[in-house]
Amino acid sequence: MEDYKYLFKIVLIGNAGVGKTCLVRRFTQGLFPPGQGATIGVDFMIKTLQIGGDKVKLQVWDTAGQERFRSITQSYYHSADALVMVYDVTSRDSYNTLPDWMKEVETYASPKIVTVLVGNKTDLASEREVKSEEGQAFADEKTIQFMETSAKEAENVDKLFIDIAVELTNTVRNVEIKTDAEEVPIKEHHSVTGCCRQ
Repeated sequence: MEDYKYLFKIVLIGNAGVGKTCLVRRFTQGLFPPGQGATIGVDFMIKTLQIGGDKVKLQVWDTAGQERFRSITQSYYHSADALVMVYDVTSRDSYNTLPDWMKEVETYASPKIVTVLVGNKTDLASEREVKSEEGQAFADEKTIQFMETSAKEAENVDKLFIDIAVELTNTVRNVEIKTDAEEVPIKEHHSVTGCCRQ
């Protein structure tokens, strides 16, 4: 028997070197891996949480940022429940490519997908090239959520994934409640029409 009530797939996207793997490892294992090499293709880790009394399993997919792996990573978009689009606050280049990543999201992902923009590496404050306000402005323009994190200092990392898990869980619960509520009137409606035919 399955040991969880809900299973959600969260996919991290963004340029190589922005810290996607470090975010995944920090959240799922509590580690900050020094000298992390570039991800080849895709990799995923699992973490189980308790959300409002239900056991929720998260599959967190870490994708390669290099252009040569793009066709592989795109295939993971359509089955994702949430996308985390990561840039490095110390790299203007990684921020400047966000419109390209957003275009991929709009092309390959479900319109209902939960998308969060993340500015990572806030611990490197003296090297910052992208202001918080710029990240927030891009997120506002695209009507997506925004958060800044530090995988190294574990700042906002758990909050990022837990907030996503809570939102996804609430969405599914609301659909279940709505479906249950709709079933009753439908049955009553059929019995009424049955009476009218007699």
